[in-house]
Amino acid sequence: MPLYEHVFISRQDLSNAQAEGLIEHFTSVLSDNGGKLVESEYWGVKTMAYKINKNRKGHYAFLRTEAPAEAVQEMERLMRLHDDVMRVLTIKVEGHDEGPSVQMQKRDERDGRRERRN
Repeated sequence: MPLYEHVFISRQDLSNAQAEGLIEHFTSVLSDNGGKLVESEYWGVKTMAYKINKNRKGHYAFLRTEAPAEAVQEMERLMRLHDDVMRVLTIKVEGHDEGPSVQMQKRDERDGRRERRN
């Protein structure tokens, strides 16, 4: 089955629980259509380079999936129709990288620097 990586941005006025609930919702859509979630990461609220729908910030989420093209198309269609999702990016990849994504690695490095200061 093809491998994909998805990043989507949801509105900033959602709570963290609601933003993580969107990950679960779209994961269930994917699994209902024959795909499976390999890994998901919630990156938190980040400032965007430019406004999208009058928002300066957004909740970022990252999904690694293994799914047929039809399942991915259905998930993307529902993401684009969902009022809380502002942007979606899906990339087909040859293989998934082991370990956390670059965004999560940056967060770990920042946490390590804070500990040294104390």
